[in-house]
Formats: sequence, C-alpha cells, structure tokens
Amino acid sequence: MIDNLAKIALDKGGTLTSLKIPSEETKGTGLCNPSLYLDKDGTLLCNIRHVGYIMYHSENNQQFQGRWGPLAYLHPEDDKHLRTTNYLCTLNKETLEVETYHKVDTSTLDQEPVWEFTGLEDARVVRWADKLYLTGVRRDTKINGEGRMELSEILIDPENVEEVSRDRIEPPGNIESYCEKNWMPINDMEHCYVRWTNPTEIVKVNPQTKTSETVISKPYQELGLTKELRGGSSIVNWGKYRLGIIHEVDFWMNENNNKDSIYNHRIIVWDDNWNIVKKSNVFKFMTGRIEFVCGAAVVDNDLIVTFGFYDNAAYALRIPHIVVEELINE
Repeated sequence: MIDNLAKIALDKGGTLTSLKIPSEETKGTGLCNPSLYLDKDGTLLCNIRHVGYIMYHSENNQQFQGRWGPLAYLHPEDDKHLRTTNYLCTLNKETLEVETYHKVDTSTLDQEPVWEFTGLEDARVVRWADKLYLTGVRRDTKINGEGRMELSEILIDPENVEEVSRDRIEPPGNIESYCEKNWMPINDMEHCYVRWTNPTEIVKVNPQTKTSETVISKPYQELGLTKELRGGSSIVNWGKYRLGIIHEVDFWMNENNNKDSIYNHRIIVWDDNWNIVKKSNVFKFMTGRIEFVCGAAVVDNDLIVTFGFYDNAAYALRIPHIVVEELINE
C-alpha cells in the first residue's frame, strides 16, 4: 500500500496543483472530481465538478463524529439536494493552474429534477467524431434515483460553454440495472467505454438509439485483484499500451452501525487485445480516506492525473514518466 503517491511524485520532480475557481462562484461549497482531456489542438481541458455542499468526514480513530456518523453532508439551509454543476476549464500545461473557466450552461435541456441527487455527476471530458462531450451519470430523471450514463455534447465559444444535446444511454443486457456509473471513456475508440475492469468489458454506445452493446468481453484474470474494480479516469495511451486509474471501495459499518467507506486506487494497463498486462499496487494520493479520480492525460511524456479530495478540493498531479513505470512494473 502506498499511502502518499503525491509525495513520491513530488520527490522525483512532479508537481501538485490545486484547481481553483473563485469563491464568489461556488459560495464556499465544494469543488471536486476534476476530469481531464488533451484536445487535438493541444488545449488541456478540465471539467471541475461543483457540489452544493461541504463534506465532513471524521478521520483516524473517528473520535469526533457528527450525529449522522463519521460522514456528513453540510448543506446550505435553503437547499438540501446533492446538487452538481460543472465548470469547463483550460489548464496551463506547464503549471496545471486554471487559466479560464466557464460554468456549463445546461438551461436549454434541463428538466425539473425528481430525485435528490441532481445534475451530471463526475463528468469526464472526451472528443469523439469531432464532437466534444461531457459524459457522466445522472440520477435525477427517475423517482427511484436510477442512474444512467449520459453523453452531453458541449459547444465552446470565448464567452460561454453550452450543452447542446443530451443522450441518456441504456446499459447492455440488463436494462433493469439500478445505477450505471463511472464508465471510463476510451479516448481513441469512438463512443466506447470500459464498463468493467476485471473481467474487462468494453461497451459501445449509439447516441441515436440511446443504447449500448458489449463489443469486447474478456474472462476474469487471476492477478490478485478483487472483482470490485470501479471506474475512474478516462483511458489513455501509454506507449504501446492503454492505461487507466481505477478505484476500490471498502464499505463497512462502524460500531454505531453508521456506513463509512475508504477509497483506494490502482493503475491498470491493458494490451491491444484488452488483456490486463500490468497493475500498480494499491495507493492513496494524499493519505485521505475519500479521494476520487476522474481524469488522466499524457503531457510531455508525464502522466497528469486529476482527483478530488473529500468532495471539497480538486487537484492535478503531474507524475513523472519514470514514477509511472516504477509503479506498473513493481
């Protein structure tokens, strides 16, 4: 277990950058779970999720819990929803700091939500068929909170970022599935995602029919991995391989029967035939129990990873090439 990957990266020449949007935009509530995409013109695009709450989590021995247990969402008094809005940003490729930001205008396609989780959650940025998308899960269209991946096409101009289409995608096979989320977009395979990591399942979506089909299905590989490898970053090319960062969640109940969770991560590497050929050890980015990865991009031969920390902060970590190679070849 690596407790602090950020420190290892920094010690070998990497950088850690806080991704910030002015507080007058956020009213002091949380920024988290940024995604990342290196566009065809060299622009480094980053979507930062803004949540309308502050998360409190009691750490270590959990001696100072709230009335709801070790995890609590602190809401504005006039809004108890778990509400998400998104900001599309450009990052400086050298410093990784936010250079420009625009709140994504979804007003044309928005409908009155019927569930308490509202908005497009954990949206990854990807360009397919020359269209720029945010793709994440939405749970506010059904009264039971059913989650489905959505493709939201966005258009950018100097003054605005606007959502111009929204396609809700049914999963392959079991359409009764309750919550489909964290599918990892494959940058170089049009409209394709890694739906499951091990056994690896690749699905391709059809925006016209709003359906998806399994196009690659691999058997489970005995690699000392659990079967609960959940999606995280987009899938990027790493030399002759493809690479993604996934998360594993340890859900458990404490002594007061309150649910809690610990998030850990791994780098997973596939060959051209989508066999898992390399993996890192489990790691945390900054020793926190709740961290979440949405973004990855290869810039100047280094791996840039974007992650959220306790739903309250967003970071971009530059991991030097040599560190990545050491992690996946241990």
